[in-house]
Amino acid sequence: MNKSNHTNPASVLEVDHLTIAYETRKGDVEAVRNVSFQVREGETVGLVGESGCGKSTIAFGIVNFLGPNGRVVDGSVCFQGKELIGRSEAELKRLRGDRIAMVYQDPMQALNPSVRLGEQLAEVLTCHQQISEDEAWDRSIQMLKRVNMPDPENVMIRYPHQISGGQQQRVVIAMAMLNNPALLIMDEPTTALDVTVEAAVLDLIEELKKDFRAANIFITHNLGVVARVSDHLCVMYAGQMVEKGPVEQVFRRPCHPYTMGLLASIPRLGDTKADCVLHPIRGRVPPPAERPRDECIFAPRCNYVTERCREAWPKFEKITQEHVARCIYAQEIDSRPRTVRRRPGGAKDEGLVQKETRGDSLLSFKELKIYYPQESNSVVSLFGLGEKKIVKAVDDVSVRLSKGRTLGIVGESGCGKSTLAKGLIGLEPITDGSVEFLGIDITQSVSERDTALIREMQMVFQNPDSTLNPTYSIGMQIARPIRKFKTVPKNQVKNEVIRLLKAVRLDDFYYDRLPRQLSGGEKQRVGIARALASRPDLIICDEPVSALDVSVQAAVINLLLEIQEIYGSSMIFIAHDLSVVRFFSDDIAVMYLGQIVEIGPAEVIYAPPYHPYTEALLSAVPIPDPEAEQRQIRLSGNVPSALNPPSGCRFHTRCPRRNELLPDGGKICETEVPPWRSTETGHRILCHIPLEDLSRLDSVVHLSG
Repeated sequence: MNKSNHTNPASVLEVDHLTIAYETRKGDVEAVRNVSFQVREGETVGLVGESGCGKSTIAFGIVNFLGPNGRVVDGSVCFQGKELIGRSEAELKRLRGDRIAMVYQDPMQALNPSVRLGEQLAEVLTCHQQISEDEAWDRSIQMLKRVNMPDPENVMIRYPHQISGGQQQRVVIAMAMLNNPALLIMDEPTTALDVTVEAAVLDLIEELKKDFRAANIFITHNLGVVARVSDHLCVMYAGQMVEKGPVEQVFRRPCHPYTMGLLASIPRLGDTKADCVLHPIRGRVPPPAERPRDECIFAPRCNYVTERCREAWPKFEKITQEHVARCIYAQEIDSRPRTVRRRPGGAKDEGLVQKETRGDSLLSFKELKIYYPQESNSVVSLFGLGEKKIVKAVDDVSVRLSKGRTLGIVGESGCGKSTLAKGLIGLEPITDGSVEFLGIDITQSVSERDTALIREMQMVFQNPDSTLNPTYSIGMQIARPIRKFKTVPKNQVKNEVIRLLKAVRLDDFYYDRLPRQLSGGEKQRVGIARALASRPDLIICDEPVSALDVSVQAAVINLLLEIQEIYGSSMIFIAHDLSVVRFFSDDIAVMYLGQIVEIGPAEVIYAPPYHPYTEALLSAVPIPDPEAEQRQIRLSGNVPSALNPPSGCRFHTRCPRRNELLPDGGKICETEVPPWRSTETGHRILCHIPLEDLSRLDSVVHLSG
């Protein structure tokens, strides 16, 4: 690839007035309309927006991967000075994987599960270049080393299922970079990864961008990620580009109401529910067949709409030389900070009964253990011989939750968060330890619990589709627990269902709808309404917003906060987004490999002293502020197996602080279980490093403004 002057990078891709439509029974429906942007050598252009805004459609349209009913109906896509629209499939096939490469959200979409990784990597080279298989194999190993893959020679002979999700994504990135492409398209490449793995992959993307000087298109819904990796930002809404410009300018002064709405929907690290409020965008993205052509498409959801907005489709208004917004009020619109008013007192919905909240203990568990016997297909185990292996999913965990408070639980995948929740709710058997709820022992399974106890503890799951019956109406599914727990008399059940629907901001006509007729956010609201049907004292929320768009996420978080104010319910809130957990929770527990390593009031967890694991999590969290300063602390290796956890401190194999802050390189961490170290504020850290030394560490994050 020709190298250009880094101070004046050459244009690699120019998209001009691109319109993409899909053929349907009702005629052509435009999914993308009149989109224009440019990607230069060595730069990253971020595409952001809610689901259904056309981000991925643009990416597939560039390389003509639109399927049999999709086509580009207008505009131009110029790659390295040559038009792509109208090229033959054979020509595009030669470009794909060679000069233009793509990295998908799910790496298994690009990996063949039945072929060894080395063969798949080498094929990328032999398909596009005249080189031998041995040379292709060696170059593949070198590229795996370049993407920081541990033991690359061994990885080459493995199958995709034999490596972790983060390693799979590294293989896909290596595959994309093998032919030194001029354009790299990344479609949500870190969405499914843990925050620590995501940080390492984003570091890798930045390194490769500097070394290979490829032009990058980075598609994501995560504003923190796009703030970190992008040079320029393009905001998509309903198939149209509504704002674009340098990333610092767009974040510092968003000038389209939609961009402002996205930023107002997310908490920044340090925001709390006590002094800040999230502002979700009302409504949802209109489907392609229902989008107006002669007025501002965002008008139905805009807080600044006037009759002028409905008179014509707005053109781009110039803010600076490179920053433009498609809004007639772009120059004068108020770009206030996202969190500008204190949280008001929750409005009490008619019919809801407010419970007493005195801070008394509601739930406590001591030395809780949840172990699984590891099944094996070996001949030895078939005859009952050999040593039985045990998965220590939750190991010696003790926590107390007071009435009216929210406990947030964070940690990487596999640390035991969801297993702990399922054990408390009675869906997983408890191996050892004591659990008391409302002063009653609940170590038995849910099938053996008293109905009155089940009524007082309910759960909201991550995926509402897995808990809603597709053949029953919403009204019937909410009515079932009302009848089961006899919340109201039989003749009042329907009225109670409608009241609950209104409590979660759904109209009464949702009563007769089926789950397939609802959006993801609406389904999650139904799940919350069903959990509220018994008027419980404790609601356990297992990743309730992780799969939602940021605006829907804000609406669900606000809803849960209102419900807590009205009912006085306690909550356990499990999530991987540390910003959301900080905003929502009163107390926070950090879990690692089945154990709690740090616990305390939310406000003290996010400031020194940190447990070294918490410090690494905070360093990895994407912050929606390109001007924020964040120390880079990266964990090496993967989370060890719960089948055979490390001796001593379970975190010692990945700890970045033991060599620096402990004598003898922290050898004590390898042999002795660390003590609990406590402060006067109720902050407890499980670590051999003294609190005085941890307190002297600098804060991980320094926010701008």
